[in-house]
Amino acid sequence: MSASTKVAVDVEGTQVVLSNLEKVLYPEIGFTKGQVLDYYTRIAPVLLPHLAGRALTRKRYPDGVEGMVFFEKNAPRGTPDWVHTETLPSPGSSKNRETIDYVVVDDLAALVWTANLAALELHTHMWRVQNKRGKPAVAGPPDMIVFDLDPGEPATIVECCEVALLLREVMCEDRHEPLAKTSGSKGLQLYARADGFSSSEETSTYAKGLAQRFEKSHPELVVHRMTKALRPGKVLVDWSQNSAAKTTVSVYSLRAKSRPTVSTPVTWEEIEACRKASDLVFTSDDVLARVAELGDLFAPLL
Repeated sequence: MSASTKVAVDVEGTQVVLSNLEKVLYPEIGFTKGQVLDYYTRIAPVLLPHLAGRALTRKRYPDGVEGMVFFEKNAPRGTPDWVHTETLPSPGSSKNRETIDYVVVDDLAALVWTANLAALELHTHMWRVQNKRGKPAVAGPPDMIVFDLDPGEPATIVECCEVALLLREVMCEDRHEPLAKTSGSKGLQLYARADGFSSSEETSTYAKGLAQRFEKSHPELVVHRMTKALRPGKVLVDWSQNSAAKTTVSVYSLRAKSRPTVSTPVTWEEIEACRKASDLVFTSDDVLARVAELGDLFAPLL
């Protein structure tokens, strides 16, 4: 089969046209678009519940991870009518749009279609789309709180684990018991249900306050501001991802690194045991094996 061959496949009763299945998207190991599609198809049972109802921003790599990349919020031209889309207000849009027609991936066919566009990375908000009869769709209240722990060199995910354990203790005291996942890159992310919060402003205020407290109590380890000069050797506790306008990479999403690493749920025992950066690096094959053994460690967020 040539790289340009197109093939129509039946995905749960929907015809999806796939193309360029032999195109290499991860050159370092020869990982192809066909393998990307295989991963997303096999991980779909645990991934789809986390994507359902969420406006999806796709990070597309049509020429692979070493080529051009672009973020895509709007549904692209030619989006099939069977793909779920929602038109949402877009205040502060960098392209001066009043609304954006977001794709909402809530079935396998839409996920396969998305992956076929070389959308390697899937990014979501901390809220789901809210539909009220007779009214335009809007962003619902947040259902999750997130802390993105990003190490400044020479710090690594090892230091992120140290911060995560400290944050967990305080969050549990506040009755927001967190779960952890790798970013799939170099950091760690903590998620908790946003029980008791009614707006993104409230979750942002809570998260910022906690980050500031930790910077004050652990100044040698934590910083809450993105200023690059402050970050070497420390962990940025990024609270800003709780803004209604921002997105964070979805659990189980591939990342566009040299290898097909994945944003992977991890246990607190693994975080406590982490001694080197490679301890918490998982590829697509690793994650499929973990899910077969452990199930969806992020299921409590649902």
